[in-house]
Amino acid sequence: MDKKQLLAAINERQKNTMSEFLGIEFTDVGEGFLEGKMPVNEKTIQPAGILHGGASVVLAETLGSVAANFSVDMSKFYCVGLEINANHIRSVPKGNWVYGRATALHLGKTTQVWEIRLHNEEGKTTCISRLTMAVLEKKK
Repeated sequence: MDKKQLLAAINERQKNTMSEFLGIEFTDVGEGFLEGKMPVNEKTIQPAGILHGGASVVLAETLGSVAANFSVDMSKFYCVGLEINANHIRSVPKGNWVYGRATALHLGKTTQVWEIRLHNEEGKTTCISRLTMAVLEKKK
């Protein structure tokens, strides 16, 4: 599957999920990484009119989780989150986009660790997150 087809498949797989509700779009994929973006709008802001920290975590976990699942043989395995942390560095005001890149730090047989860096339209870091995933075998 080429990159364009893979991105289309990843975006299609998000139908009727929180990702679709929040407007998350996947924009690039490659060996050991996945990129995406999310609008900062009425669905993702806090009362102060800036990106809600929880929305940043949703974007981070979505990028890392989707990347994790596409890094295993999905006919035999699936990945679920074990732990996520996030450091919020800079705010993003309503009307902008926040961008993210999940990068694999460890792809083991039973666990994976992903680093997710979010940034604003100027490329300035807004959030740094680390996600630990469990790799589980599908029941037959």
